[in-house]
Amino acid sequence: MPEIDLKRALNAVSDVIRNRPRPIRQFDQIYMKAGDMVMQSEFVARWADGKRLVFIGDGDAISVCVAYMHSRGVLSYGPSKTVVLDFDERIVNAIKRFADNERIENLDAQLYNVLDAIPDRLPDFDCFYTNPPWGQYNSGESINLFVDRGVEAISNCGEGLVVIADDSDLDWPQEVLAEVQQHASRRGFFVARMQPELHVYHLDDAPDLKSCNLLFRSRPRNSSERDSRPVTDQQRLENFYGRAKIPRVRYVRELKALNYGEAQESEYKLELLEGKE
Repeated sequence: MPEIDLKRALNAVSDVIRNRPRPIRQFDQIYMKAGDMVMQSEFVARWADGKRLVFIGDGDAISVCVAYMHSRGVLSYGPSKTVVLDFDERIVNAIKRFADNERIENLDAQLYNVLDAIPDRLPDFDCFYTNPPWGQYNSGESINLFVDRGVEAISNCGEGLVVIADDSDLDWPQEVLAEVQQHASRRGFFVARMQPELHVYHLDDAPDLKSCNLLFRSRPRNSSERDSRPVTDQQRLENFYGRAKIPRVRYVRELKALNYGEAQESEYKLELLEGKE
């Protein structure tokens, strides 16, 4: 990793984490730890420097870290445009609020569910990033759907970065890695690089489980036409979020505007001093 001001980078990531909504575990929203977020954000900014980058989901808020550190000069490089597509309105609104408050003009987010086709109004991108459900119980099919949407968003030409479980002591991550690579190959993409066992997460039931960066690149003569359709094969959705968990929710809606990072009134009760009623 190139030399950066680590204190400034950590403080920037801290600002982003404070703004980020809490994860919903039933949708496999499991967040990367702060130190790894710094390293990941620097890598993504360098990988996508000067390019148009789309995130297919972004609970971790790596998109915000990248754009924020670039805009504040913590990093001298970064994407020219970043758009996040996510089905969680809390995440979408949090990104929009942060971008507005910090005057980050090249960062945006849209409400979108991967079961739907990529919107026609969406412009073409040069590269995509996704950290999807890790496909332990469906042979990586949940990952493959997110990869498909990323490939469609870049019109089959460009690069993709997929964050995926990677643990040499467990069989299932290795099987899933093989399945995802084969699926990407069928879409005309090859593995350009892999960074193994790189990140750790706030994951109570598997605190030592790591993930890798799997980077794909399109073959030179891949089709440049965007052909995106909604999911009609229900078998693709089996065990999508884990064992026996199929998608039942189109969008997670935000009930009210929250001050992220601050305690909510539903979390505490005030016991007053005597005579202070």
